[in-house]
Amino acid sequence: MSAAARPPASRAGRVAFVLKGYPRLSETFIAQEIAALERRGLDIQIVSLRHPTDRARHPVHERIRAPILYLPEYLKDAPRRVLAGWREARGLPGFGAARLMWLADLARDPTPNRVRRWGQALVLAAELPSDIGHVHAHFLHTPASVARYAATMRRLRWSVSAHAKDIWTTPDWEKRAKLASVAWAATCTGDGRDHLAALAPSPNIVSLAYHGLDFDCFPPPHRASGMEDGGDPARPVVILSVGRTVAKKGYDDLLEALALLPPGLAWRFVHIGGGALAGRLKRLATRLEIAERVEWRGALAQPEVLAAYREADLFVLAAKITQDGDRDGMPNVLMEAQSQGLACVATRLPGIAELIEDCGTGVLVPPGDPRALALALAALIRDPARRARLATAGEAHVRRDFDMQRGITVWWHCSGFRLRPRPWPLSEVSGAASCESPSTRR
Repeated sequence: MSAAARPPASRAGRVAFVLKGYPRLSETFIAQEIAALERRGLDIQIVSLRHPTDRARHPVHERIRAPILYLPEYLKDAPRRVLAGWREARGLPGFGAARLMWLADLARDPTPNRVRRWGQALVLAAELPSDIGHVHAHFLHTPASVARYAATMRRLRWSVSAHAKDIWTTPDWEKRAKLASVAWAATCTGDGRDHLAALAPSPNIVSLAYHGLDFDCFPPPHRASGMEDGGDPARPVVILSVGRTVAKKGYDDLLEALALLPPGLAWRFVHIGGGALAGRLKRLATRLEIAERVEWRGALAQPEVLAAYREADLFVLAAKITQDGDRDGMPNVLMEAQSQGLACVATRLPGIAELIEDCGTGVLVPPGDPRALALALAALIRDPARRARLATAGEAHVRRDFDMQRGITVWWHCSGFRLRPRPWPLSEVSGAASCESPSTRR
């Protein structure tokens, strides 16, 4: 969209947050962000592309007061609603421009998903409350498509937060088109910021805002680190991982690594999280003959996850880049584990290396390398004093540099989403994988 064709500055009013699903246990960072923005006075309308699938809810979901508008997840399930949306949307001032936008996208991506997002956008544009002054999408893929089409129909400005999969699996042509029409964009890693800034018409459109942690929900653990060293079968070292059982989390590599640990080492592995690959991973653990040492707890609410952090001795995340380019950004679970005084072993992905410094706040190994991961785990299992040093350094680092309020402040510079946010200088994240002192990176 050319500058001349951009909608005018957003009217004062509420902000619609377009999410893929709400509430979701795996997206705590979005919920804590909404709650923090509400506390600062932002009036939010949540729009969800699907109904929730998780049975449990985090406590932060109970604090959120925003009303929720659920769009039809599948157009065939709500034909009358979609038809009514189309009839209403045709009379909106930006319908013609939005239709041309969608047809151009459809020509390059002739998929049912593209048609589905257009149908959802018709419903959203028709049903969006009249006092909404700005539309914001969380994730650059499907939520941003719906937000872009609907905002164009309503002649509203829109913005987007990009995170991980949505950055690396969305084609460049689509990212360019979306970044050309947003008022501003934010992302939570320097690596993602650099990538999107190179595709944007102006690099200053894209800001870096680490989502960080709400330390009211993750207070200091007030416990001494365990001194187990893997030598007593009655007191095994508890290794914890929290994450969905999806390919990019690397749980197949982690299980392979655990199977490579020396036979006489006493350890137990606890996994928390849902996901489609749970059955396959359980079968893999059986084939590797470690199933009796592995506990699968499934998806849990935040208080139970917090208790698991405090019971563990070591945290591990074996994330990797999948064949389609999907990868983690900066996993919140690593921040959470460090906030609870856990030494962390993770893989050297760009976003993770912005959080964990291999020279003192954790241990990084190459992704997709079970043997290197096994060596790192075995060394830390045997050395509780080193685990304690890493835990202390990691906790201090995350509490100093990754407080959620810092990222929220970047957002608040948007003046109620009416102005472009103040970008964080790239110098603040350059050299994130180097051995610089944590005190030099504010």
